[in-house]
Order: sequence, then structure tokens, then C-alpha cells
Amino acid sequence: MTGSRLRIGIDLGGTKIAGIAMAADGSVVTKDRVATPREDYEGSLEAIAALVARLGGACRTAASVGVGIPGSISPATGLAQNGNSVWLNGRPLGTDLERRLGRPVRLANDADCFTLSEAFDGAGRDARTVFGVIIGTGCGGGIVVDNRLVTGPHNTGGEWGHMPLPWPREEESDGPDCWCGRRSCMETWVSGPALARDHARVTGKTLSPPQIVAAAGTGEPGAAATIARHGDRLARGLAVIVNLIDPDVIVLGGGLSNLSHLYQVLPGLMEPHIFADACRITIRPPVHGDASGVRGAARLWPARADAGR
Repeated sequence: MTGSRLRIGIDLGGTKIAGIAMAADGSVVTKDRVATPREDYEGSLEAIAALVARLGGACRTAASVGVGIPGSISPATGLAQNGNSVWLNGRPLGTDLERRLGRPVRLANDADCFTLSEAFDGAGRDARTVFGVIIGTGCGGGIVVDNRLVTGPHNTGGEWGHMPLPWPREEESDGPDCWCGRRSCMETWVSGPALARDHARVTGKTLSPPQIVAAAGTGEPGAAATIARHGDRLARGLAVIVNLIDPDVIVLGGGLSNLSHLYQVLPGLMEPHIFADACRITIRPPVHGDASGVRGAARLWPARADAGR
């Protein structure tokens, strides 16, 4: 098949599996979503296959399939690795999906897909180097240079959520345990669940992240302090990224990217930690919002069928 084609993108999340069929011009032809069969590998495969079948049937034409996943695929073993949806780890996810779908499938980390989408036609479309951040249920990152993902020989490029919190303060020196087996990972400090845990630890009050934000907006001191600690920790983590790869744009994604104050306070909080005499830090919200992950998954394939695999 030559010429333009439809591209199906799947975003395999911890609670939902979203899918779209995207035309060559980037427009969405159809979309659908289902609940993720948690702790069920075979059920997850079947849910993805059924979703692809519905999207393809609605389009009535052949389509490529790209899938964004938590974690990544190990180049050494071909098995899923490093995902917080731990029932996928150690499984031949790509091979099993290709067998069920009867066609080639491209897989990439969900934060990579988010970053690719925003770099291509979103908040980073005018930038050469884009670092995308996911701060939601988990914490991840992706790097795109000249609209191409930078993944590296271990397929872990941009895996920012599992580096330790930099420049820890005395009260942070013994950080929380992470599901990955390490301690004090960025995910344990700046994700949504981490924000709630930090608030409960300091104040003794159990609130959800939206409730904490709402309380801070009314001037409640404990909630305001929690939000301030979160911003400071996020700034320190992002300052390391600037020192390392110096991106033109940082795009925030995930549920906590909706915290509007972050775009005002982060550059100033980051500046003391950045190894430069004149800081120009650009941090933007996503253009495509929650849809960026699935749009990026579709973009793992070229828009033209004759552009190569």
C-alpha cells in the first residue's frame, strides 16, 4: 500500500485504554476508550485488539497501529520493562499484540508519545528540543529533537521519574519507597499520589490533590505549604533536565499540569539550580491535553505508507 493512510494510536493507561484513528493531516477520524483490565495481561491484550478492530472497522481501511505503554520495551529481551502497570513487565507485549492484530505494531513509552505529539503540532511545535513531563498518577518524561524521539540503547531516554530528588533538604534525605524498588524517586515526590501523601504526612489530613489545591486557593496554610513544597521539588527535578539537555521548551502533562500556578513559579524556582548566567526557561501547558498520548502513539508511524517502517 502506498500513499497516505490512517494511523491508529492506542494509549494503554493504568485505568483506561484510549484509541484514535488519525488521518494524514492530523485530524481525528474516530475515537474510543475502554477500561483497562487491571492486573490482567491477557485481558489487556484482548481489550486493545477489540479497540483496534472497532477503530479500523469504523474507518473501513487499513491502518497502522502505534501503542503508548507505561514503561518501555527492552531492546535486549523484547520484553516490557519499568512499567508501573507491573502486570505488563517481563511480557512480550509487542510480539503478542502483533500476533493478535496480524500486523506490525510500534510501541513507545507513554511519556515519549505525549512529548512526540506536543513537539510535532502542540506546545513545542516551534522548538527544536522538547522535554515532555508527565505528572499525574505517575511521573515520566520524554525527549524529542527535530521531531524525533531520543530513546537510547536501553530504550529509557527521558526516564526522569525514577531519578532521585536532587539537592534534598534535611527533611527529604530519607525519601519514600518507590514501586520500582528504589527510594526517593521523583515520582514519590511530585506525582498526584505523592502530593496527597505529603499533605497527609505533614498535616495529618487526608485530601485528594484537587481538594488540596482548592484549600490552598482559600488561603488554608497547610494546603498552601503543601503546594509550595511540591513546586519547589518539581523545580529542582526540572533544573537537572535543563542542565543535562537544555531543552528549548518543557511541556507539562498529566493531571497536575492543570495547576496553573506552576507555569508562573517554576522558572524562578529553577533558576538558582541552573548552571548558566542568564536563564531563559520556557514551560508550557499541553495543546492537546489528555489526547496527546494517543496522538503521539499514532505518530509512531509516518503519515505515508511508503515512508518506511
